[in-house]
Amino acid sequence: MIPGLTSRRRFADLSEQEVLALAISSEEDDARIYRSYAQRLRADYPGSAAVFDGMALEEDGHRQQLIALHSARFGEVIPLIRREHVAGHYARRPVWLVENLSLETIRGEAAAMEAQAEAFYLRAAARTPDAATRKLLGDLAAVEAGHQRSAEGLEAEHLPGFERADEDRAAHRQFILTWVQPGLAGLMDGSV
Repeated sequence: MIPGLTSRRRFADLSEQEVLALAISSEEDDARIYRSYAQRLRADYPGSAAVFDGMALEEDGHRQQLIALHSARFGEVIPLIRREHVAGHYARRPVWLVENLSLETIRGEAAAMEAQAEAFYLRAAARTPDAATRKLLGDLAAVEAGHQRSAEGLEAEHLPGFERADEDRAAHRQFILTWVQPGLAGLMDGSV
């Protein structure tokens, strides 16, 4: 280990400013992930891409609220702290893996992301003595919990029943062509 550098910090050892900085960077990362999902899905599943675009905008709004609170309490300089700097903190699957994920798996990843963010905000709010910070963190936990309803609203707007069914059928067809058919062909010619 390099002198002066320590391993990852425990969440319980973070200052209130560092917790806010972690929340800011987490919202930035989540918005980027949703935009990556949208970009990956746009050509084949435009309705789902629009849902992820909307979710990214919501994460941007959370980030802006957190930055405003940080600026009011601690000034303009936000410490650089990310999830990987905190021991035991939840991690995100690398976005480059999205190329191999099915549409349904991507939707499941997004739901898991929202649940993890809710748990983080509840944990952060519980240990924060400042009333304004506790309120914002608690509000964001409630918003993250409500994102499932938000996502359902975005799906209703961008994926009316027939469009979702069409996307699901197309995703299933793509799965068959990408994974099942080549596997069967390999079995038939003896190469597998």
